[in-house]
Amino acid sequence: MKPNFVQKVTNWGNFPVVEKNFKSEESLQNIQNFVRSNNEVIARGNGRCYGDASLGENIFSTSRLNKFVSFDRLNGIIECEAGVLLSEILEVIVPQGYFLHVTPGTKFVTVGGAIASDVHGKNHHAEGCFSEYVIDFKIMDRKGEVLTCSREENAGLFWATIGGMGLTGIILSARIKLKNIESVWIRQESIKAENLDEIFQLFEDSESWTYNVAWIDCLQKGKNIGRSILMRGEHALKAELPEKLRKNPLKIRKQFSPTVPFYFPGFVLNALTVRIFNWLYFNKQRKKEIHNFVDYNTFFYPLDFVNDWNKIYGKQGFIQYQMVIPKEKGKEGMKKILETIANSGNGSFLAVLKLFGKNNPEAYNSFPMEGYTLALDFKVNKKLRKLVSQLDSIVEEYGGRIYLTKDSMSKSSLTNYLKNTDDSKFVSLQHKRILNNA
Repeated sequence: MKPNFVQKVTNWGNFPVVEKNFKSEESLQNIQNFVRSNNEVIARGNGRCYGDASLGENIFSTSRLNKFVSFDRLNGIIECEAGVLLSEILEVIVPQGYFLHVTPGTKFVTVGGAIASDVHGKNHHAEGCFSEYVIDFKIMDRKGEVLTCSREENAGLFWATIGGMGLTGIILSARIKLKNIESVWIRQESIKAENLDEIFQLFEDSESWTYNVAWIDCLQKGKNIGRSILMRGEHALKAELPEKLRKNPLKIRKQFSPTVPFYFPGFVLNALTVRIFNWLYFNKQRKKEIHNFVDYNTFFYPLDFVNDWNKIYGKQGFIQYQMVIPKEKGKEGMKKILETIANSGNGSFLAVLKLFGKNNPEAYNSFPMEGYTLALDFKVNKKLRKLVSQLDSIVEEYGGRIYLTKDSMSKSSLTNYLKNTDDSKFVSLQHKRILNNA
């Protein structure tokens, strides 16, 4: 086996940047040798999480575990290695009339990462987390042994790994259930809300819709606090489509994807430019409501349209802060969070509000709980740690929690997430740092 290579590693937020041992292998024997010869190992997928997840002392990249194993077209079950991207799965299954039950806001994450984070989407209130549709997976434990885990076989390890942030071993492959679709199109309704009261009422009125998400202007104050646009949608049936879209309903049109060629200068993103962007975004929709059909890429993955969009935040990078507040305190908690952000001057270029339903109690490491979740992007600067600390206090006050997949600054304890995980071999140094600072 080749020696480990020390290299600079970071995730999508470009913060933090670390130098760690980095290894990628496809041979099972070589992976076993790597695990057995290192005291601490953490698996890494495509590095598209925003925080410091997987930035441990010895990183195993699953990039070469990128093969499909089988596709049962009759029953809608696909099996693939852990390093396969969701985008690659979609390329295979969509033309066959299938889609993922749950998908996050980017399709460039790996299957292994989706399981380790137990990712959620715009439909948690209706269809839960990614884990609901995982049939089983193969994982390598700290001894280098390969185990098959499901709800029936090695169930304890199965549920510890779901949302376990890679701390239980290296996921090697997985089998996933798919959902039937008749077209690549989403029947969408976009509705403007002038304030927090309106958007919360819209969410309540839209719980029968499969997909709900709202963009929110986090810099508004007073009567306009919570000004936003709700997007709700359903997979369009062929019979619902306009005549021009019915000819090839499962064929996606290829679109040109621009690339951000360089890191933007630090002064480009500031409170003024964020305020201007938010004004333009809200007012580009002139009508109160718009009903239309959009392809699944536009609805689920709008940011994937621009390659390397993370460079817009400059070389210092950015963080995404995501929390959830219990439903009964959702509006009160979100108002306090938005007021704190607006007063800080650290405007979020992108702020997304969603409604979570009840989570599967067996998935005890999963982030979602019944309530409202808000995800915010913040450019890294000297004032940001103070703001994150303030937000942490509000989340704790209302009995909420933060999303570990996106965290890189919070000092909140991981105890509730890792209470049943004692496999220290797979605990990254970043997780130890948070625990020590808690």
